[in-house]
Amino acid sequence: MTVSVFVFSLLGAMAIGMPIAYALLVCGLALMWFMAATGALPAFDSQILAQRFVDGADNFPLLAVPFFLLAGEFMNAGGLSRRIVNLATAWVGHFRGGLGYVAVMAAIIMASLSGSAVADTAALAALLIPMMKRAGYEVNRSAGLISAGGIIAPVIPPSIGMIVFGVAGNVSITKLFLAGIVPGILMGLAIGVTWWWIAKRDDIRPAPRVAMKQRLKITVEGFWALALPVVILGGMKMGVFTPTEAAVVAAVYSFVVGMFIYRELKVRELYGLILAAGKTTAVVMFLVAAAMVSAWLITVANIPGEVVKLLEPFLDNKTLLMFIMMVLVVVIGTALDFTPTVLILTPVLMPVVLKAGIDPVYFGVMFIMNNAIGLITPPVGTVLNVVSGVARISLDDAFKGVMPFFLAQLAVLFLLVLFPDIVLVPLKFLMQ
Repeated sequence: MTVSVFVFSLLGAMAIGMPIAYALLVCGLALMWFMAATGALPAFDSQILAQRFVDGADNFPLLAVPFFLLAGEFMNAGGLSRRIVNLATAWVGHFRGGLGYVAVMAAIIMASLSGSAVADTAALAALLIPMMKRAGYEVNRSAGLISAGGIIAPVIPPSIGMIVFGVAGNVSITKLFLAGIVPGILMGLAIGVTWWWIAKRDDIRPAPRVAMKQRLKITVEGFWALALPVVILGGMKMGVFTPTEAAVVAAVYSFVVGMFIYRELKVRELYGLILAAGKTTAVVMFLVAAAMVSAWLITVANIPGEVVKLLEPFLDNKTLLMFIMMVLVVVIGTALDFTPTVLILTPVLMPVVLKAGIDPVYFGVMFIMNNAIGLITPPVGTVLNVVSGVARISLDDAFKGVMPFFLAQLAVLFLLVLFPDIVLVPLKFLMQ
């Protein structure tokens, strides 16, 4: 009965158009009222909800979120993103379907600079879609490729999604970051191979080959942008700073490079960039705080225990259990956005994961990858909506364009379900 109250109160609030954060609070109120009525709690006490709400956002690792978002704003305004696209164009733009490979290469590099799928995708779409239109590429397909490339950002470190999951699931964020490198690269390779298969039938003249001297010049110009992921990952691996401190380093680094080295970041722009990062942070933090209210009541109501009992027949078969959970997340990801899905499902699924003996870091990477794929599935698909807006095409057309790449990334997801060592072995090596 408690599970029914949880599900119907949450879905009911969402069905009448209530924002996700408020729906989570309504769900918490409904759970507390039901447990007070049945004697599971001594009484209904709204002060407990307020306290849990405040405590939900009062978490040191979450400080990384505003700084990584701010770093992303500085990168786009300071010219780091544009130089990455120029670098990719210089090296792979002359191949058949070259601008597609530019999109894939730039997406992987930008994912290692900013943990925001929406920010990366918006920057890539604004830079590349006009270029691809002029070159004669089909707009739907170009939008689909850039959408699929944009969702690599939550998987490759630094990832805001992994920070949120690490806090909600009490999992090492550093380990999550390091474990996400190989899966993120595999996602990029998958859409690159899919693009090759599609583009080989096109009769579009590739861009002229850039002379080696010019390539080297463009590479040198992009050095400061390329150095950021090395600084972030190297610093965390060597214990110089934590993921939260790494976010501050990323923000300061991108500010200094954009302001004093590339000189494209202007003082008059700072207020707007800080405000934009602040607004996005407010949305994320409000969601986290509201979700922590529900998470506490979910634990008190022993909903995870009921889910464990439901999945108990599959606990001895880790692969089958992972497959079932991944299918569940794929389905839910079509209806919920990235952060709410992470916050709602983490406290429900983590006890199942631990009971089955599945590595929580491995599960975290798979869970985040799955939720990232949900960003390109309608009707909610945030990344797909961003790209369709930039490309000025309908959401249906954008989904038709992304479908081959969506299937390729699903194939990578389920490959990693079958062979978890693809994630775990590189993690052990990187943690040495």
